[in-house]
Amino acid sequence: MFTGIIEKLGLVKAINFENSNCHFTIQSGLEEELYIDQSIAHNGVCLTIVSLTDSEYVVTAIKETLDVSNLGQLRVGDYINLERATMSGFSRMDGHIVQGHVDAICKCLSIKDVDGSWYFEFSIPEGDAAMLVSKGSICINGVSLTVVDPTESSFKVAIIPYTFEHTNFKNMKVGDTINLEYDIIGKYVKRYMDTINS
Repeated sequence: MFTGIIEKLGLVKAINFENSNCHFTIQSGLEEELYIDQSIAHNGVCLTIVSLTDSEYVVTAIKETLDVSNLGQLRVGDYINLERATMSGFSRMDGHIVQGHVDAICKCLSIKDVDGSWYFEFSIPEGDAAMLVSKGSICINGVSLTVVDPTESSFKVAIIPYTFEHTNFKNMKVGDTINLEYDIIGKYVKRYMDTINS
């Protein structure tokens, strides 16, 4: 489980295919604290460390993951949002419940500078409008954010300078593909309502 609070930007150092699998070599600056079999969210996608050195680690994405997320569009030199799994115990949960399972991919429609902060607008897949409520939670490329002005086909998020500088929002352009994970509580409520109304 994750919270959507990004710890680091990772640098994609290498991309290697093995049959339908894709191995990503990432340099994160966290390597001393990592271990093999550890789960880390990469742009919001939960992947397992399969190899580790003092300066980089490797994770593997299967074809399905590449097909349903924006990981298949990564190139060497790109930066990716990283978050390690939530610790149990006395640590605070600063974001919201994030599973690391991408529900949809969509496009960045617009970016508006509002005197030091930014509004990013994104499309949503047809039929998914019920998953978004104003001031509800959404996870974009692994970042926990608050929904602004949802419509039947789009929504916005407000990005403060800290989030802009410490995530790959600072590299995002109109037309880019992003990973969406809807709020898990909302998904359960929608599933329940669909079931009792059918």
